[in-house]
Parts: sequence; structure tokens; C-alpha cells
Amino acid sequence: MSKRDYYEVLGVAKTATDAEMKTAFRKLAMDHHPDRNQDNPEAEAKFKELGEAYEVLKDKDKRAAYDRFGHQAFEGGRGPGGAGGFGPDFGNAFSDIFDDLFGDVMGGRGGRRGGGRSRGADLRYNMEITLEDAFKGKDTEIRIPTTVDCERCGSSGAEPGTEPESCGSCQGSGKVRASQGFFTIERTCPHCGGTGRMVKNPCKDCGGAGRREKEQNLAVNIPAGVEDGTRIRLGGKGQAGMHGGPAGDLYIFLSLRPHEIFDREGPHLFLQMPVPFTTAALGGHVEVATMDGGKARVSIPEGTQTGRQFRLRGKGMPVLRTNRFGDMMVEVVVEVPTKLNGKQKKALKEFQDADGEKAFPEFAKFKKRLDGFLKRDAE
Repeated sequence: MSKRDYYEVLGVAKTATDAEMKTAFRKLAMDHHPDRNQDNPEAEAKFKELGEAYEVLKDKDKRAAYDRFGHQAFEGGRGPGGAGGFGPDFGNAFSDIFDDLFGDVMGGRGGRRGGGRSRGADLRYNMEITLEDAFKGKDTEIRIPTTVDCERCGSSGAEPGTEPESCGSCQGSGKVRASQGFFTIERTCPHCGGTGRMVKNPCKDCGGAGRREKEQNLAVNIPAGVEDGTRIRLGGKGQAGMHGGPAGDLYIFLSLRPHEIFDREGPHLFLQMPVPFTTAALGGHVEVATMDGGKARVSIPEGTQTGRQFRLRGKGMPVLRTNRFGDMMVEVVVEVPTKLNGKQKKALKEFQDADGEKAFPEFAKFKKRLDGFLKRDAE
């Protein structure tokens, strides 16, 4: 059976760049890898065909020869690998290609080597704080369960007086190679779990892990001005690494408890302030609380309506790691009395009878528009 054109095998044009061919090979090799197609007997043949095509076209000299002579360039001993262009070293050469492209996915060259030292896992801690805490800042302490280096064995995992031994299966590399037909795949050593060493006499405190579980008390500084969702990182306070590897980090995620008076938007605070209708109509002053524990006086002009806002500059939240503060916005909500005595009702009735409607120009305008609409609708 004649061989297919190598460019056709990779699905690229003859003008394809090296990067385009590498991308095409990566995708097709992943699709046809035998480990992913164990029920397809043709997968290995297609995978081999892809490797053969890419081995030629990725090399500048081989590609030039192929473009000129086709498959004949590698027949009759012309190719660098003898008959067919692929000698005894083809399996290892293809393994190098495969490791380069898929090492991270299939357990290639990026794994742990030499002693099995690996970084510990990061930890997350959720903390709820009050708006007052966010305004003033806070020093607090938390208690978390984590893993720490075993003091008894010095994180080696071996009983004091003994040392871990190099794994005989992988000779301390943490990886073993397995041949599958024409190529070789590197996998994590099943005997040492990729650490490259074996603990014959495990430590009595940690059981050979080199670390043990422990609850830790940690001091946490919450700076003034933090917002909901702020993340605080405590470097090296996560889980201990394996066999003396560096510890992970601890991330504290802050959430703000809803406040009974204030709403917050960034550095600004918002407050709805009920104001008696008499104060809103005649004008006056009201006092409001501020986040620093003090009070502020707000002047209410005559005729103030619901929804009007008054800005108190610098009375909002501190801006994180600066000397600046946001503003506080006081929104007026005009309160109408719900219970009136006879004298009050009489006074309001006299106000209404004295053409009090003129005191409400917005109502008068709306009523006029409404009457016009009803008149057009009737016509």
C-alpha cells in the first residue's frame, strides 16, 4: 500500500510554517493516541503515520528532500535512518517529540524528580467582618487546621538515624519508561509515586509522609479600607510541602456583613434619612451618625423633596493604603404623619381650604397633564 502524502497526513498545505505543522500534529496526535483509543485497532497505525510525517517535515533538510523527491527520498537507504527513513532510533526520537508536546498532559518531563520535594497546597479561609472593622482596620487571630513539617524526622519521612533510599525501579528519577510498539512513553513510577525514593523505616510521628496535621493560630492584620471580596495572602502559611518542599500560601477572603444603617459602594457610604414633612417644608437641620463614631449636621432647605441627596465630603470609607476618604451621601425620605389629633387635622384642613394646592407645583403640573390625557382619550 502506497504511503499518503505527509502534508495530507498532517492536514496542512505545503506552504505551512513550522508552528502550523506543530499545531496540526499536536491536535491529531492527541485525537489518535492509542491510550485514548483502546477500542480502535487502527489508532496506533494512524498515530504512527502522524509521527512519521511530522518527523520528516519538522526537519528543514528532510523536508527539502521530501519536497523534491517525495517518499523516494527515504527509500533504499537514502534517509538518515536506513530503510524507510526510520531506523532503530525512531521510537526514541518520536518519544522526544511526544514528551515535548504532551508532557504536561500525559505525565512527561515536567513531573517531580530527584527527592520528590514538592510545594504544599494553598489554603483558603473565609472571614466575615463588620463595616466598622473595614473602616478602622483590625488585628485578629484565626485558628486553622493544616499540615506542618514533621519535627521528629526533619520532614524526610524516615525514622531518625535512617535515610530514605533511592527507588530501585526508577533509579531515583521518579519516572519509568514503557515501550508501546514503535514508541516509548514515560510515566510516574508506580513504586515510589514519583518521589524517586523509598522510606524503609518510616517515622513514627508522620508515618513516612514527612509532615503531619496540626492546628495553627495565625495573626491577621486587616487594613482599613478593605472591601467585600478582598483577598489577604499569608505567604508560606498553607500546607507544608512534601519531603521538605516549600509550604503553600494561605488566602483569606473577606466578606462584609450587611450594616443596619449604611450601604456601601466603593469608598462611599449611603444613608437614607427620614425627615418630618414639616422640616422638609419649612427647612431646618437634622443630625446624622458618621462611621467614625461622631455626628454631622445636615441643613435641610425649604421645600426639600424625597430623594434629594446631600453630600458630606470625607465622611465615607478610607481608601485602602492611602490617606484619602470617600464621601457620605444622605438621602432624604420625607415622612408624612400617620396619626393626627383633632387640632392638627383642623390646621391642615384650613391650609388645604386656603388654596394650599398652590404649594404643590409638581402635583399641579401632573394633574394638568393627566386632565389633558383624559380629555384626548374621551374624544
